[in-house]
Amino acid sequence: MHLADRVNRISISPTAAVLAAAERLRAQGADLADFGPGEPDFPTPEHIVNAAIRALHEGRTKYTPTAGIGPLRDAICKWHAKQFGSSYTVPECVVTVGGKHALFNAFCSLLQKGDEVLIPAPYWVSYPDMVLYTGATPVPIMTDPSDGFRLRAEEVSRAITPRTKLLIVNSPSNPSGAVVPADEFARIYEVCREKNIWLVTDECYSHFVYGNEKPFSLASLPGTKPNIIVAGSLSKTFAMTGWRIGYALAPEPLISAMIKTQSQSTSNPTSVAQYAALEALTGPMDTVAAMLAEYSRRRDRIVAGLRAIPGVTCVEPGGAFYAFPSVAEHLRDGVGDSTALAKQLLERQHLVVVPGDAFGTPGYLRLSYATSIERIEEGLRRLEKYFAMAASAT
Repeated sequence: MHLADRVNRISISPTAAVLAAAERLRAQGADLADFGPGEPDFPTPEHIVNAAIRALHEGRTKYTPTAGIGPLRDAICKWHAKQFGSSYTVPECVVTVGGKHALFNAFCSLLQKGDEVLIPAPYWVSYPDMVLYTGATPVPIMTDPSDGFRLRAEEVSRAITPRTKLLIVNSPSNPSGAVVPADEFARIYEVCREKNIWLVTDECYSHFVYGNEKPFSLASLPGTKPNIIVAGSLSKTFAMTGWRIGYALAPEPLISAMIKTQSQSTSNPTSVAQYAALEALTGPMDTVAAMLAEYSRRRDRIVAGLRAIPGVTCVEPGGAFYAFPSVAEHLRDGVGDSTALAKQLLERQHLVVVPGDAFGTPGYLRLSYATSIERIEEGLRRLEKYFAMAASAT
């Protein structure tokens, strides 16, 4: 069978592959310590669920406009303005089937063969493949772990070539938890503006920042609108991963192109999920603070536990809900790379992690702490046991 080049250029999501392998073991009755899922372990808030139930009873189960129902597009713009100080209008907004879909539609609308896209590493696993699908070329920018994996304007400036079309910034970051300081983000934007490069700001984890940090959007800065694309999602903020609702905010001509692309693929996002999203964005947000407080407690425990394991180092994440420890020292013990290590951890300890190779950063593992303290303790115990056994065997 001869498949299209665009499909042959990409691979299955590494995180999906890890989760599938874990699910096979779980189906066999294995007790897994699961640090794999990139989703909140909290339920969708009740008032959001009830809004979906009302929508069902009211018969809101028909097609909607491709770009989403008008009240939801308006609510997205108003919510973003309230949370971040932006100034988008309904024609500059499209509702998508999750934040991933917003990114995919933007890339398909902008990129083509010959274009280059700058992607800071460690990066979310889907960025390079989505770029490759369009025929463009992903160009990693390695960030410094000693600087908390924060992207710097100087690094962006050095990586730009005449073919650079776009830069992706994910802050807070999946997988590192790095948060780009607001003043540095502004400098990065200026570098892009001067070179007429699009800047995509992926705000999926925007409301999960720790300490004195506050949620920030580049769209809050005056004059940035012509050069940036905001990709957002309700999945993490409102514990709505399975509902599949995201959005993009961008200049109207680009949004129109994205709507056209969407009209020939998925059409509208699920109608009932849109009404649930409308309730999420217009209702109370107290659950966000409660989730953040719990994530903060879990972060402190998992980082301390990882640092206590000999040969493991871990940068403290500034946001999101992932720890990204370096296990490079242990890769000398007969294990070739972090992908092989993750496989052994799953098979021998029933411990689910995602290898750093998938994020463009060999020698690391991603551990989601969107799970209970009890399971974090158990996972740390299994990780320490594996490394101790491996060290004694060499």
